[in-house]
Amino acid sequence: MQRINLLSPRLANQIAAGEVVERPASVVKELLENSLDAGATQLDIDVEQGGVRRIKIRDNGMGILKEDLSLALSRHATSKIVTLDDLEAVRTLGFRGEALASISSVSRLHLTSQAEGETEAWRVETEGKDMSTTMRPASHPQGTTIDVCDLFFNTPARRKFLRTEKTEFNHLEEVVKRLALSRYDTGFRLSHNGKQIYDLRPVTDQLHAEHRLASLLGKKFIENALTIDVEAAGLRLWGWIGLPTFSRSQADLQYFFVNGRVVKDKLVVHAVRQAYRDVLYNGRHPTFVLYLELDPATVDVNVHPTKHEVRFRDGRLVHDFLFSRIHKAIADVRPESEGEGASDAGLNASAGVVSQESTITEQSALPLANRSATSYDWMASSQKRVDSGQVSGQLEGMRRLSGYADDYASAASNEVVDPETGEIIQKKALQREAPSSNGLASASVFSQGVRDEYQTVPPLGFAVAQLHGVYILSESENGLILVDMHAAHERIVYERMKTSFYEKNIATQPLLVPINVSVSQSEADLVEENDEAFSAFGFKVERTGLESVMVREVPVILIKADTENLVRDVISDLSANGVSDLLEARANELMATMSCHGAVRANRKLTIAEMNSLLRDMEITERSGQCNHGRPTWTQMTMSDLDKLFLRGR
Repeated sequence: MQRINLLSPRLANQIAAGEVVERPASVVKELLENSLDAGATQLDIDVEQGGVRRIKIRDNGMGILKEDLSLALSRHATSKIVTLDDLEAVRTLGFRGEALASISSVSRLHLTSQAEGETEAWRVETEGKDMSTTMRPASHPQGTTIDVCDLFFNTPARRKFLRTEKTEFNHLEEVVKRLALSRYDTGFRLSHNGKQIYDLRPVTDQLHAEHRLASLLGKKFIENALTIDVEAAGLRLWGWIGLPTFSRSQADLQYFFVNGRVVKDKLVVHAVRQAYRDVLYNGRHPTFVLYLELDPATVDVNVHPTKHEVRFRDGRLVHDFLFSRIHKAIADVRPESEGEGASDAGLNASAGVVSQESTITEQSALPLANRSATSYDWMASSQKRVDSGQVSGQLEGMRRLSGYADDYASAASNEVVDPETGEIIQKKALQREAPSSNGLASASVFSQGVRDEYQTVPPLGFAVAQLHGVYILSESENGLILVDMHAAHERIVYERMKTSFYEKNIATQPLLVPINVSVSQSEADLVEENDEAFSAFGFKVERTGLESVMVREVPVILIKADTENLVRDVISDLSANGVSDLLEARANELMATMSCHGAVRANRKLTIAEMNSLLRDMEITERSGQCNHGRPTWTQMTMSDLDKLFLRGR
């Protein structure tokens, strides 16, 4: 019979190290968090061979008293919490008291420190053998230096699972980057094999904080991001959110901090994804650096070995707060801010509008930097085409909303049609410049008759010509503008369809043969508790047994969807996140497909009146805050850009 034995301290520490110390990056994370908790304002990190050979971290924090140095290397020894009440409202990054003991059990560790107010420094050394320590005097300023050498030297099996030096250092660098983003008031220096990687000085103002962001995440992020700073219900959210036009193919530029702690929480991810749902293509990921501040007592950070996950006391409140504020910040961005003198050629996050200069004065989403350096290949904007099935009944009525392109009203009574060319002739002659000598585009063409109808020139100006059967060339006070006519019309139709669908009673269709769905008892309970989540979108789902539910009605727009799998997905979403947006997302997806197929097609010749009417409708859609598309719809042009367009056309 196997007897129960008490594990030795060394073995217990190495088991704990398996959870805490996964790789060199884990060591750096734990040590830097300790330094930040000690009040350090400068952190120097020296790394050799990706951190496997050596990790040396020096800080200028409050230091450790001589009497506590040996105790600091013991398990469950910490100065950060004392009582259970402290654990329920953790305000520090670390609190378990396991890191130093775990690290010292799998490495050769030297800890040197001089405590605040002391005149002497002391050094303690230990190796991952019998965990004994030796202490001696040392020369050191106030603060602490920890030198970790030969990681996993006494656990060869663990060392074999480490990756290449470059890979391990990339993980380590990412840890430093995250902590540097969490504490702008602290300086960070990172060097690898004697080569300096980062030298980030402490900053206290917005401008220098943006410089740090640009250094860590790239200039493109800061040039394509909006600031957000909102507060409600004891929650504060601030930081930077990327424009939908600056999406990524993977979620590698997403940083979220809760009370200064970097976390990867599925509730947070779901809320942000839902906020961007209507502005990004499938498979694209938003970019953001966001900070959530709330009462520490309302969030539990002691739910994961590496403290990467948290649990909110009121998760639904946090989810709704994040979604509503981020969604509003995106939707509030306009190409112009009425009454605030903003530039007409603004940067519209929701419509995917790209311009060379941007001045947006929305209070909740201010631009961060001069965007004049931003460059976009406006010719490379791809169009996503999705085949849609036949639509009948009320769907056909919604489809007819998209046919209004054929019924554009005449721009003004002063238009006369040339019977030979079909072009609109204004009673007041058009003002044209002679073509340039090189045969490329001439930039000043203005329909004076249409212009006289307006006291000021509209943001998108007046149509001049149609280029390559795809683009509308217009002229505004700021210069030439190129509009993708299909993308613009598609968005107008999409928003009108959404308004028709959501603002009116959703038409439902009773099923001749109700669909029985077998579920678990807990899932059936969820259906009962969240009946409104289904009925809000026209579904009638009833519980018919301990482990079964019945679908009796579905919305007309989703009549051809896979109802059973859709209901199962919604239940799964409700179980994981406490909220689900799958029904709305599916309806929006179908309406997007319909609007794409119903929009004006490429190579269709439009008259000047039709083009101007489309421009005015696009402005109305943007001004109303509806236009939230991630695809560039129009772009401000320079003469060189226009010349390039004509050269490509040739």
